[in-house]
Amino acid sequence: QVQLVESGGGLVQAGGSLRLSCAASGRTSSSYSVGWFRQAPGKEREFVAAISRSGSRTSYTDSVKGRFTISRDFTKNTVYLQMNSLKPEDTAVYYCAAASTPSSIVVVTTAPSFGSWGQGTQVTVSS
Repeated sequence: QVQLVESGGGLVQAGGSLRLSCAASGRTSSSYSVGWFRQAPGKEREFVAAISRSGSRTSYTDSVKGRFTISRDFTKNTVYLQMNSLKPEDTAVYYCAAASTPSSIVVVTTAPSFGSWGQGTQVTVSS
């Protein structure tokens, strides 16, 4: 099983940028499709973005398309979420998660499919 640790959260003004990191250990992250989810206070956890095992395919929820970019660095066993043009509604705890999949190009996007989760990192966007 893979262990995940998120970092890079913080407080930023609207319009600013943050880069979240999801570092994997225990098993190589290339064995997994990796996703980012977020949960705001009083709201359900929602899918944000995901990347295939190969890194060749990605998926985003509509509200972040064109602003967020997910990528992975196999040499560092890390997946990143670059967040630009941040809005107050992006405020949430962000979690990364890993889903084991036999296909290198499938992008897993549904929360129940992810077997490993990080502890989360807080992102706060002020208006």
